[in-house]
Amino acid sequence: MFAARKPIETVAEAQRRAKRRLPKAVYKSLLAGTEKGITLSNNIRAFDEIGFRPRIAKDIPPTRDLKTTVLGQEIAMPVIISPAGAQAVDPGGEVAVAKAAAAAGTAMGLSSFASMPFEAVIGANPKAFFQLYWVGTRDDIAERVEHARKVGAKALILTLDWAFASRRDWGTPAIPEKVNLATLWKFVPMGLSRPGWSARFVLGGIPDLKAPNLTTSAKGTPTFNQAYVEWVQTPLPTWDDVEWLRRLWGGQFVVKGVFNPDDARRAVDAGATAVSVSNHGGNNLDGTPGSLRALPAVVEAVGDQVEVLFDGGVRRGSDVVKALALGARAVLVGRAWLFGLAAAGEAGVRQVLEILRGGIDEALIGLGHRSIQDLSPADLVIPDGFALNRPSLRSAYHG
Repeated sequence: MFAARKPIETVAEAQRRAKRRLPKAVYKSLLAGTEKGITLSNNIRAFDEIGFRPRIAKDIPPTRDLKTTVLGQEIAMPVIISPAGAQAVDPGGEVAVAKAAAAAGTAMGLSSFASMPFEAVIGANPKAFFQLYWVGTRDDIAERVEHARKVGAKALILTLDWAFASRRDWGTPAIPEKVNLATLWKFVPMGLSRPGWSARFVLGGIPDLKAPNLTTSAKGTPTFNQAYVEWVQTPLPTWDDVEWLRRLWGGQFVVKGVFNPDDARRAVDAGATAVSVSNHGGNNLDGTPGSLRALPAVVEAVGDQVEVLFDGGVRRGSDVVKALALGARAVLVGRAWLFGLAAAGEAGVRQVLEILRGGIDEALIGLGHRSIQDLSPADLVIPDGFALNRPSLRSAYHG
């Protein structure tokens, strides 16, 4: 019913449609870069600085191989849904995203702050990973981890690249404590500014603004604001906490937010089975270089000991290919699918994933490869000094 009239052809078009459909304040929350948004911009610009070395007259089969395995799950392409909440974007929420990811043959990470419970998401997509923020006591965290295990989470993602640096020069909307008549009245102007957005929630269901995946038996289910306050008040985890959580979980375990190669090595020592190179999409320390610059040094630091994932600034299939060529096993995308969900619900997310799939395939053709497994730094033109913390290898990548 709410699918776009014409297919979405690029992620940029999905973003434009999201801007038209969403109230201004909600759209700003999708941009959500810390302070001036320098890191947000850096993530995107980093891809533009790397070029390709195309090949011609290569023996390429009609169908290229985009499959890979991540965290024990076979996926049809090297793109995974990154954890993010979807409370105000579309009433289909994370379940709609899970369905779209399942249709694309790929996996999904679900945020602790998601609007829908993990069991509903994994019911829509069995290849689901549970993302954990360090909120509350160890007993609280252990209870949430055990619940994720019982409902079938295929991996645990510990996110460490957001330390409450949430100031933004352009502002974001305040999230109300609960939905009641006073709240609805307050948001009437927002609803009137985008009647189509309002109608979707009236027909599809208004979220209760709770964080069901942060439920504990002692405290119940917190509202989003209650959960956020508790998170801010919880001391930041140490490497001892990471090791404790790894032993508690016992399965596939991702440390997300690795930027420094020393931290990558510490994550390996702590027992991680994967690390994700990420600066939380520009939502942590503003002024951090683009994640892509940090990727080569992290890959070098861990070797083949763990899987290396990548997150930050991906808007095209060719971006995915660049990250893979630098050593990532797969990429996680966040804003791209949020734009698709805002533009056209589940159908919009499906279209965004197909856009990325098509872009990966086209890049393989241009590079003369049969499979994503054939990608390497030799396919890229990388400026001298692009990669962080790799002074001995900068000249090797110079184009």
